[in-house]
Amino acid sequence: MGGVLTAPPAEGEREYACTERDYAYFRELTLAHTGIRLAPAKRQMIYSRLARRVRRLGLPDLSAYADRLRAGDAEELKAFVNAMTTNLTSWFRESHHFEHLGREVLPALLAEAREPRRLRLWSCAASTGEEPYSMAMVLGEALRGHPGWDARILATDIDSDVLAHARAGVYEAQRVAAVPRQLAGGAFRRGRGAHEGRVRVRREVAELVAFRQLNLLGPWPMRGPFDVVFCRNVVIYFDKDTQRRLFDRIADLMAPDGWLYLGHSESLFRVCDRFEALGRTIYRRLR
Repeated sequence: MGGVLTAPPAEGEREYACTERDYAYFRELTLAHTGIRLAPAKRQMIYSRLARRVRRLGLPDLSAYADRLRAGDAEELKAFVNAMTTNLTSWFRESHHFEHLGREVLPALLAEAREPRRLRLWSCAASTGEEPYSMAMVLGEALRGHPGWDARILATDIDSDVLAHARAGVYEAQRVAAVPRQLAGGAFRRGRGAHEGRVRVRREVAELVAFRQLNLLGPWPMRGPFDVVFCRNVVIYFDKDTQRRLFDRIADLMAPDGWLYLGHSESLFRVCDRFEALGRTIYRRLR
């Protein structure tokens, strides 16, 4: 999520007109449906993302687009949310989290149980799938020699388009270079012929992950408990009150002593006191 801004062109240089009222409306709609609070300085980002929708729909300007959203077009609202949420991700991003998961957390969870049990992990912002599939590779490796465990990863995102990409599990081969070599060999099938240069996530990895559309600010149908939660590079776009509510809800769904991973620029300091900080953006739920 997020975006890089450049100096906005003069209004007359833009392809479509957009009033201050409409910019304010787009910011309010984004906040209401995603929890992301966009500053007025984000005008160029808003314009560049929504101009694509205006062009595709054949509308005369962004005011006409705003009117369409105000009229209650549910399908277009979904497209608007998809346009306003950026999905920046990569394989094994912030690799120390996956190392910690594989070397400390999963072995401890497997060892402490007297018999196989239910094990649940959650990727809160799955994007195009790289994070939950990275988790699945680590989980699959940890489960070797531990038959009978009911282990699954819930992967959620607000953006329906990126979830469709994630479910397909097909990626450019050059993008998987960050996957550790010892895991990559058993994780992907290399494309041939017309699919040369692409890879597909293997069935045994994909079967560990269930993708679901979810707005973190809306109702949550899942019950937990989750042993591990990745909520990374999401809350930096939320105000403090929204962050507090979100992490309280996450804590409620976590197992006692469950593990929480945040993004590199995120922190629970003065946000939530229900977790103990144990490392670089690594937390453990307090009993």
